[in-house]
Amino acid sequence: MKSINQSLKPITTKLNSSGNIEIGGCDLVDLAEKYNTPLYVIDEATVRGICQDYKKAFEKYHNVNMMYASKALCTKAIAKILHSEGFGFDTVSAGEIYTVYKAGVDMTKVLFNGNNKSYEELSLAIELGVGRISVDNFFELSLLNEIAKSYNKTVDILLRITPGIECHTHEYIQTGHLDSKFGFDLTQIDEAVELILNDYKNLKLHGLHAHIGSQIFETSIYGDEVEILTKEISRLDKKFGLKLNEINIGGGLGVKYNESDKPPATYEIADIIINKLNECIKKYSIDAPTLILEPGRSVISTSGVTLYTVGSSKQVPNGKKYIAVDGGMADNARPSMYGAEYVAEVANNTDHELIEKVTIAGRFCESGDILIKDITLPKLNEGDIICVYNTGAYNYSMASNYNRVQKPAMVLVNNSQSDIIINRETLDDIIAHDVIPDRL
Repeated sequence: MKSINQSLKPITTKLNSSGNIEIGGCDLVDLAEKYNTPLYVIDEATVRGICQDYKKAFEKYHNVNMMYASKALCTKAIAKILHSEGFGFDTVSAGEIYTVYKAGVDMTKVLFNGNNKSYEELSLAIELGVGRISVDNFFELSLLNEIAKSYNKTVDILLRITPGIECHTHEYIQTGHLDSKFGFDLTQIDEAVELILNDYKNLKLHGLHAHIGSQIFETSIYGDEVEILTKEISRLDKKFGLKLNEINIGGGLGVKYNESDKPPATYEIADIIINKLNECIKKYSIDAPTLILEPGRSVISTSGVTLYTVGSSKQVPNGKKYIAVDGGMADNARPSMYGAEYVAEVANNTDHELIEKVTIAGRFCESGDILIKDITLPKLNEGDIICVYNTGAYNYSMASNYNRVQKPAMVLVNNSQSDIIINRETLDDIIAHDVIPDRL
């Protein structure tokens, strides 16, 4: 069965009677005119549809907690939508914790993850009642116990481990192999458990957590991860009499950024994970644990597009033709950072044949500020609106004010209605935190 993460475009994308592209019943040209560009657009129907894909795919297992990986895109409106769909939240900073808290999320459904959490962040997590903290290293174990003791509380934790699995993704987004900054090595788990059982009385260990990477297309790798985690739970039970009842296998399911991408369906990985988990429960004689997943990119990426307005152009003699737009690497760092590839269409010129190969360049003062290389589009004119697909994940969350350019607005579209969910930054926002010392 297909799932929405296998789609290149939001599920409501279509051409309207004006010949323009519309999403969520909203004409993209009208959105660009109303809200200006660059503009992030999120299709609510696609977000909710993907959430429902996940819930249906995993409903065959008795106890599953879906926790959205907030780093992909974290806003109060997005948190409210996902919470209404029954998702919890995997957070990695005080900012993400505070965002979901202010969105009215049940904080017992929030997990705090990360490799160098600060004293202030861990304190905030305890104060706001975060349900689980995934402890990454020995330093954090000691620090967290100290903080929990000062609050006279027992904190519920998972241990994050590196399972030694290397998936075939970009080296920057591999997290499960042994040479990684994240988690306890398998050889360190016993020492950590002994500390928790004997010394750190304000910590209660519930299970193990691993994350094997991002933009994953391999399916068998999830089965390998389940095998390692359940085997380890069985071993810890036999050695320490420790009954762990949760395994968090992270997220990482890939999405379709271009036509050559063939991500597996949510339903396909669910079958692999559930079948392997049921097999391992019998094989290692353990109680069926709660299964926790942390999808992020695969929940939000397909839901989003970014709109740009065409500006200048440059024809290199006997070379490329560059088309410049009013955004670029500050609102989408992935092409320059990862070499990520995207698909785009002209939102207002859809009835013309694809007749020109161009490179879409950004407006920022870097030669590497290229959004899409060698894409075939209709002949472009100044003022045309370009729609870049599958930009819901990591585009806004990695955005910057490089060249002191304001970050774009974001709108949510649904049933022909559009609503601002992030205001466009102003010039005063840019200088809001600047301070000139009196001595100057």
